[in-house]
Amino acid sequence: MARIAFIGVGNMGGPMAANLVKAQHRVVAFDLSADNLDRAVTAGAERAASMVEAVRDVDAVVTMLPAGPEVRAVYLGDGGIVASVAPGTLLIDASTIDVESARAVAAGAAAAGFEMIDAPVSGGVGGAAAGTLTFMVGGSDAAFRRAEPILQHMGKTIVHAGASGAGQAAKICNNMILGISMIAVSEGFNLAEKLGLDPQKLFDVASRSSGQCWSLTNYCPVPGPVPTSPANRDYQAGFTAAMMAKDMRLSQQAAQAAGAVTPLGAAAAQLYGLMNAVGRGQQDFSGIIRVLAGK
Repeated sequence: MARIAFIGVGNMGGPMAANLVKAQHRVVAFDLSADNLDRAVTAGAERAASMVEAVRDVDAVVTMLPAGPEVRAVYLGDGGIVASVAPGTLLIDASTIDVESARAVAAGAAAAGFEMIDAPVSGGVGGAAAGTLTFMVGGSDAAFRRAEPILQHMGKTIVHAGASGAGQAAKICNNMILGISMIAVSEGFNLAEKLGLDPQKLFDVASRSSGQCWSLTNYCPVPGPVPTSPANRDYQAGFTAAMMAKDMRLSQQAAQAAGAVTPLGAAAAQLYGLMNAVGRGQQDFSGIIRVLAGK
């Protein structure tokens, strides 16, 4: 049993921390939201009054934070994690942030003598609750070996993508593909409707032929063909449009920094941003079909 500090126990971090508790780890939680912290304590975590208190005398720290600036501040700022943890503590950042920030924080941690991984996740709130997340991990071989037993209690698939920042790179590329493919599937169903083609018939064809993809077969954006998709729950969010808009922005920041040409990614980023602008940011991202259809 390890003693693990978990910083950021919101919609994703809360269920992840709960799974560590179920695995008999001693979890000390901290969050700026009192409601989030209350839920974590109800799930079996110990309450910390501050981040510094949470990370004192632990074996590992896991963070799930909103964006790069917060991760930099929490780890490297005055009174941050790097300045507060005991020597030998393993640092795991599961946030989805820009590659540059991930590498900068890892370098700061290494300079202070700490092993750290960036380990963003895929799988949404449902995957966090079920413990079936995919972790994409960046960091040294030694850090990965130390982190893997902890990650296994929160995820089903754990991939060591490479050196520091590689986890964020894998997450950004994967979600850019996902965001683009969901738009393509949505446009296909919109066209089918205009042509008078039953959506189930399109699904029966495309899911068994060259149009097959995860956005179609697992997360179909129209009601009916895939009973578990958000389309059958009025697009109640598993992964919000606002979250996808963030990931698409990160993809475009990365593309610009790397000199990569991603015109479809750029167009998709604009469309998910539009969902926010028209008040659909808290819907599931598969609800892009409504925006494309003018609904």
